[in-house]
Amino acid sequence: MKKFAILGSMMLATTAWADNDDDDDGLGLAGLLSGSNKVELPEVILSVGEPLADAPWELKSGKYYEVEFTADGSGEIGLAGMDFFRAIWVDEVVIEGLETRPFGLHSIEFDDAGTMEIGFVAIKPGSYELRIPGSTGESQRIAITIE
Repeated sequence: MKKFAILGSMMLATTAWADNDDDDDGLGLAGLLSGSNKVELPEVILSVGEPLADAPWELKSGKYYEVEFTADGSGEIGLAGMDFFRAIWVDEVVIEGLETRPFGLHSIEFDDAGTMEIGFVAIKPGSYELRIPGSTGESQRIAITIE
């Protein structure tokens, strides 16, 4: 009899949880990856001696973001941000129409002119940065906050 009571309680809890899944969150069947959840960040231009961003990025946990990184070919330039890349889930990286879905990123680098688009979901709240490795200037970094 006790087994039936426990089984009945589990079935009620499962049913109650499943009913909550029908909430209209506006994201559709694709959830976090749906179009209504996507935000385009300003393009980041990588050019020797030029600032990376006009303003810090203010991101929201659970939002899907896309950003294009474009190098002008003025020099070999990379961006490092291990902590930032660990605080996001990378959906895809697109380079010249070729898509890859990596397990994660540590940094990116451009040897020549080109564009790379990264789609990701912000996950872990905190303060982060993307920085040109070896640089010390404030304009050579993007300050990022995930709320």
